[in-house]
Amino acid sequence: MALENSVLPTLRTRRKRQRYVEKNGRCNVQHGNMRETYRYLTDIFTTLVDLNWRCSLFVFVMAYAVTWLFFGAIWYLIAYCRGDLDHLEDETWTPCVNNVNSFISAFLFSIETETTIGYGHRVITDQCPVGTMLLLLQAILGSMVNAFMVGCMFVKISQPNKRAETLVFSKHAVISLRDDKLCLMFRVGDLRSSHIVGANMRAKLIKSKQTQEGEFIPLDQTDISVGFETGDDRLFLVSPLVISHEIDTHSPFWDMSQGQLEKEDFEIVVILEGMVEATGMTCQARSSYLAEEVMWGHRFSPMMSLAEGFFDIDYGAFHHTFEVDTPSCSARELSLAAARLDAHLYWSISSRLDEEPTLTNQAAKQLFCMIPAESKSMFLFMRGSHDSCVSV
Repeated sequence: MALENSVLPTLRTRRKRQRYVEKNGRCNVQHGNMRETYRYLTDIFTTLVDLNWRCSLFVFVMAYAVTWLFFGAIWYLIAYCRGDLDHLEDETWTPCVNNVNSFISAFLFSIETETTIGYGHRVITDQCPVGTMLLLLQAILGSMVNAFMVGCMFVKISQPNKRAETLVFSKHAVISLRDDKLCLMFRVGDLRSSHIVGANMRAKLIKSKQTQEGEFIPLDQTDISVGFETGDDRLFLVSPLVISHEIDTHSPFWDMSQGQLEKEDFEIVVILEGMVEATGMTCQARSSYLAEEVMWGHRFSPMMSLAEGFFDIDYGAFHHTFEVDTPSCSARELSLAAARLDAHLYWSISSRLDEEPTLTNQAAKQLFCMIPAESKSMFLFMRGSHDSCVSV
């Protein structure tokens, strides 16, 4: 037995599962062999927003530099074709743009036009209809470039990804009894004083599956109820909360005991969604728990205390757990054992009440009050009596 216990951690370490979702919420998935890359260009705005900061800054600088160079080249070409460069010293000649005598000066005029700086040294004259049309075109296109690039940078800066980093999940999930039922629990908290509005919690079980037809599904997703039916999945996340999943007949952990948990290979993905109170944007925080990160027979340590006029939260105990007495059998076996115990208690008390006529009324009442409520109602129905149980 000791040898088996020493080998088991080694086996679990050797077959450690590849995470589908990292602890920080990053999805560990890479897309390859994509042939329809043109679809990225059809939604160029989202493509630019999704780029990393290095690429975004490069595109931002190049967008302005290319337009300035492009229109600067056109202004220089107009001056060259009209002969303005050949009459630089002729005071009777009216150029298209005053003081444009080289490509550098044309480039500077393009910058002044698009950015509406207007230093006053270079100015377009009324003797150049082509220059007037080009001025209107550059002003319109320059405004479009400004709106597009500034919009991309604003959306990228205001993305709620960083807000999700202040939403924390416990390092481990635990399984223990809560109200005499096995429950899978994990803790979630918000480090900021500004709240997440309309916070909603979801959980998924990621596990390989083979269908009855022989189809193998490597990453099958099964929903884990965290209170959707009762509304407990909608959180008021002012202080850290322990999210509980009751292991019932609809749970994928219904037949899983402590011994089976140590042999299983699965991943639990937890997702917290809500709206950022400061910006009104939707925020999503994710984390995951592998089978070896689920601790059987543990409970989370309390971290709230009452101070003078407020509740004090000790985040130093956020990840702490402690052991509690928990049966190692599955929830199904625990339910069957409880049902057998209720049936045994019902029949034993019923037979004693029938077979012992010398039993005093006081002892009979004490014995009758030991029957659970659900068994007591059936007992009274079969005997045709009424409930006369009193505190003794």
